Amino acid sequence: MHRELTQVSIGIVGVGKIARDQHLPALAAEPGFSLAACASPHSRVEGLPHYTSLEAMLAAEQELQAVSLCTPPQVRFAQARTALAAGKHVMLEKPPGASVSEVALLAELARERGRTLFASWHSRHAPGVEAARAWLAERAIFSVDVQWKEDVRRWHPNQQWIWEPGGLGVFDPGINALSILTRILPRAFFLKSADLWVPANQQTPIAANLSFTDARGTPIHAEFDWRHDAGELWQIEVATRDGTLRLAQGGKELTIDRVGIEIGPEREYPSLYARFLELIHAGQSDVDVRPLQHVADAMLLGRRHPVEPFEP
Repeated sequence: MHRELTQVSIGIVGVGKIARDQHLPALAAEPGFSLAACASPHSRVEGLPHYTSLEAMLAAEQELQAVSLCTPPQVRFAQARTALAAGKHVMLEKPPGASVSEVALLAELARERGRTLFASWHSRHAPGVEAARAWLAERAIFSVDVQWKEDVRRWHPNQQWIWEPGGLGVFDPGINALSILTRILPRAFFLKSADLWVPANQQTPIAANLSFTDARGTPIHAEFDWRHDAGELWQIEVATRDGTLRLAQGGKELTIDRVGIEIGPEREYPSLYARFLELIHAGQSDVDVRPLQHVADAMLLGRRHPVEPFEP
């Protein structure tokens, strides 16, 4: 059988910065998918059939088997429900939704329809993550420190949706750190307290400090900040009896007691699509809401501190 006959026909919804920077190149590099169409109110992809809505794309492209949703989380539930109801496999950009409950409903719908739902966490596919997970699995962990800081104007220029309810604010990058933590730490952990700094004219935090622990009382501290203009700081340090493990650059660098570990090249988004393809062929879903649950807990338990107004 020819390879092209086994390809999964996929459409992409939402042609913004993340789609152009990551999803489109990853799909072009994955022979198991055939990118057939795109849907976006304003943006197009050269050489592809374009539709202004998901509904129009589904109506016109009857052969589509899968849909990748790269839209803001506030609108993703309705789109995912529409795609699943139409019998399509669905991949969700992170975060998978605006609330934990709606993602659970989508998972149930995917089961009922016999379709794959993939709640993707791209930072878990950074090259150092699985090596860190394996090393920590058999270590006694003393403490965890997370520093996840960047300049919002570089990563979300003129994007108001991130400041609206459901847009997560600084948790949009911070949830990447939480997705790594929930993958590499051998025990479940929970939030004890949080401080959230919220601009006076916005709805979501621009910075957050979080204190977690696990059943053994391990201190886990995280600092997220969108006001960091000295370059990105995406770092996790785990102190153990056998030394300190450090993941830097969002998981692209791994050191143990300052000794670099060979982990291979970065291919987060190609790895995401390889995983999505694997799930489709296996008839399975992958819907882990733990990172989003931790954000929801922070919004529930966090003390809010007003700070000066911020204009995107």
